[in-house]
Amino acid sequence: MIRVNDDITLKDWELSESFSRSSGPGGQNVNKVSTAVELRFEAARSPHLSQPVKARLKRIAGRKWAQDGAITIRVEDTRSQARNREIAAERLAEMIRKALVAPKRRIPTKPTKGSQRRRMDAKTKRGQVKALRGRVTDD
Repeated sequence: MIRVNDDITLKDWELSESFSRSSGPGGQNVNKVSTAVELRFEAARSPHLSQPVKARLKRIAGRKWAQDGAITIRVEDTRSQARNREIAAERLAEMIRKALVAPKRRIPTKPTKGSQRRRMDAKTKRGQVKALRGRVTDD
């Protein structure tokens, strides 16, 4: 079980873990012990998440989201399998916490009359400076 927040707790049937040998440094430990963790969360079938949350989670997960609606997180950061499991669970929980926050709707605003006037005055002044450039003729 993974506790996301006070309301949401992911059940064991939604999660599955598989272990494999990790790549990278670690000496003989890498060749002998399966420390890498692959955590799989059935996000599309989860009853704890609403449809808008699932849509945001799919966007946040990106390539980690599989075709069947599962999120796969692979962790091989440390030499300890237990620590890798904790890291994977925390990454999943953090991803879900981000998806729970609905983005604020942007309210379009109009520029003020004063800012419009200042903008037009600056453009006019700049145009006059450019118009005064060039050859000077003797009149």
